[in-house]
Amino acid sequence: MQLPINHLFKQAYGHYGIAAFNVFNAEQVWAVFGGASKCKLPVIIQITPAARNYLSSELLIHCIKAAETRFPGVDYSIHMDHGSLEHCYNAIHSGHYNSVMIDASHETFSENVRITHEVVALAHQKGIAVEAELGVLSGVEDHLTIDSGSARFTDPAQAKEFVKLTQCDSLAIAVGTSHGAYKFSGTQGLQLEILTKIHQQLPGFPLVLHGASAVPFAEIERINKAGGQIKESAKGIQKTELLQAIKLGVCKINIATDIRLLWTRVHREFFLETPELFDMVVPGKKFMAELETFVVEKCTGLIINER
Repeated sequence: MQLPINHLFKQAYGHYGIAAFNVFNAEQVWAVFGGASKCKLPVIIQITPAARNYLSSELLIHCIKAAETRFPGVDYSIHMDHGSLEHCYNAIHSGHYNSVMIDASHETFSENVRITHEVVALAHQKGIAVEAELGVLSGVEDHLTIDSGSARFTDPAQAKEFVKLTQCDSLAIAVGTSHGAYKFSGTQGLQLEILTKIHQQLPGFPLVLHGASAVPFAEIERINKAGGQIKESAKGIQKTELLQAIKLGVCKINIATDIRLLWTRVHREFFLETPELFDMVVPGKKFMAELETFVVEKCTGLIINER
């Protein structure tokens, strides 16, 4: 059942994180719903501007609605990820989205506030929630390219002021993650001290963690054995860190890179091991089955055992 995202946040806060999966095609939509149905946990289906350009928002929405009829027990929300003003307005007026993210994090604080408040005013009229971002994540994903020198952490005091001024419904924070496969270097991990201070400033307020894929080393190894050239320094977020973040107010966990790595590994191994085959259905079915299993493991792994 499609539900308001704030409803999902209220149920999850302090108990579990909700995995938000970026989808680009029917296979991904089907597998995410299948996994959510098996583990009986809610999910957030995210559509990025890149996905809208690839397959169109309308077609993806129809895929999601079709999956809902097949898996009616799944609670979910549809979210537009990393949108500009134009993307947000389009999504809000479409009537299909439960929430939109306005990404004005690269602007000055005052301009970020102004743009975000403008989107909030329109979205709330339609009963749609707004996710904003404060602080900048480095890395590369879809249309985003930010070098590490331009990345900056979210200021806890500013976070409280920002939420008050914009009236946004959730806040994506920069606490050390980045988009893409190369999230951390060396022993770096989540900046839990900063996250703790943000949580103290915004108790009970839903926080969002972008760039939250795990980037398993086993996947990197298998991709490279099948002809890939991904650097072994690729590193993501550990489960223990995610559980700590959930205790500190993080409700929404964005997952994109892990799905791409899974797709890459399945298809590279397929073409390496069976070069005589050319039917997309064969690796497609394997990918959907493995993605479904991944969704179950990811969603159940975000539960805090303190309920």
